[in-house]
Amino acid sequence: MKKVVLGFFLIFVLISNGCFGASQKKYKNVLVLTERFSQHRSFVLAALPWLNEFGEKNNFIFTEINHASEITEELLKKYDVFVQLDCSPYGWGSEAEAAFIKYMEEGKIGWIGFHHASLLGEFDGYPMWNWFSDFMGEIRFKDYIAETASAIVHIEDEKHPVMKGISTSFSIPNEEWYTFDKNPREKVHVLASVDESTYRPDSDIKMGDHPVIWTNTEVKTRNVYFLIGHADTLFTSDEFKKMFSNALLWAVEK
Repeated sequence: MKKVVLGFFLIFVLISNGCFGASQKKYKNVLVLTERFSQHRSFVLAALPWLNEFGEKNNFIFTEINHASEITEELLKKYDVFVQLDCSPYGWGSEAEAAFIKYMEEGKIGWIGFHHASLLGEFDGYPMWNWFSDFMGEIRFKDYIAETASAIVHIEDEKHPVMKGISTSFSIPNEEWYTFDKNPREKVHVLASVDESTYRPDSDIKMGDHPVIWTNTEVKTRNVYFLIGHADTLFTSDEFKKMFSNALLWAVEK
């Protein structure tokens, strides 16, 4: 009788500990660096609740920080993905820069960057972060469409996981469309480009060949940059939300 009771007890313990196929949620942790008080405030404030909704459906937990100076190796080791949600790449401080570079080059954390992450140059008294410029395709920020324009984006690599289920061409509303001193194409793998002839309203601020979504395959970590990310109207685009979802699910598998 004691053996029978003990047997039932062991089965109970095993089930309680998740054996015999009992499901246990495994959460992915994502660090989100934001600029809440910049001209991109509306995009950030629209992104945060969307991320929380995505997290509830996909077992992701998002933690927001507002200052890049908070970044350390001790902080980054807690996370699977780092989202640079419209935060510029300057003024971080040497410790934060070193920690970020190490985790990117060693493939310890996935990375998704938006819009302001390519504001590369000398701004607000800070020098250009040369490593970040190289990472983004050896580019320097040149100009942007301040009054914004809607445009058509064309996918160039339909097979990339970030582009799974995305139409070959789609419209992006009310974007600033940054331009750079050179085309990053030779240094990065371009996933999509904007058709400048479709700018509405039209603008003289153009690059010709104009990549807007890309990944740097020379860096060990899974990474993707979206030039788009100016306004909350992006979250009316099903294509944008699908790409963002795809990027998170891809980058987390570092």
